[in-house]
Amino acid sequence: MNTIISPRTAATAVAHDPRLPAGPDETVTGFGVMGLPFASGHYLSFRDFPAASFLPGAAGYRSVWHRDPGGMWTFYATSAPEHSCARYFSSATPNVAVVCPIEVIWTGEFTLTVEIPEILTWTIELRHTTATRMFTRVGSRLPESLWTSPGALGVLGSLAGPVLGAGRVRLVGTMPNGQRFRIAPKQLWAVASAHATLQGHDLGEPQPLPEQARLGGFWAPQRGLAVVGQGRFEAFDPTRHRGAAQLI
Repeated sequence: MNTIISPRTAATAVAHDPRLPAGPDETVTGFGVMGLPFASGHYLSFRDFPAASFLPGAAGYRSVWHRDPGGMWTFYATSAPEHSCARYFSSATPNVAVVCPIEVIWTGEFTLTVEIPEILTWTIELRHTTATRMFTRVGSRLPESLWTSPGALGVLGSLAGPVLGAGRVRLVGTMPNGQRFRIAPKQLWAVASAHATLQGHDLGEPQPLPEQARLGGFWAPQRGLAVVGQGRFEAFDPTRHRGAAQLI
């Protein structure tokens, strides 16, 4: 099977058949831009999960993360905070998560626009690189036992950062709200170019931040990367984890 396919084809395939990993963890599957830093100091991430085990009926949601130049994060999502990324990240910011529509328009096999009406317009062009092709081939061949192994994910993450030119990459760790996470990026592409306006302000050219951003044990990549993959998170325990509505 040819695993080196376009991001549009891969994102469409997972949207049509979003298989969640088995096991006791909370899980998600889908497509996303892991993150993209801008010369202005802003940072954007995007998640399009057609299935999430913690939503009623394992439905899906979309989310955009924004970090301003001062380091303050805001999480936008199509579902409530307890049913979106804020479930794991809310304690990293005093900003209340925003529930809003998020549109995704693919205009080509490698080009998409992410839009939050009246807030954000973000156009992204993706491409294959030698490194993303290599990691995609590796990802397609790894057995599921390695994708769930903290040790194997730790090694893969430590290799991915320097090979992809993305700074520190951690595929296993602890979220700001306390849940342990494991990320399995099985298909990768690099951001070739991007343009974003946020509330009418141009965010400038993609460029690494002076200091890499992080959210708990998750390091925001210093280079734009898009993935199709799965995430596993420790099941929510109110005695050990912060709720989505709890602030710092």
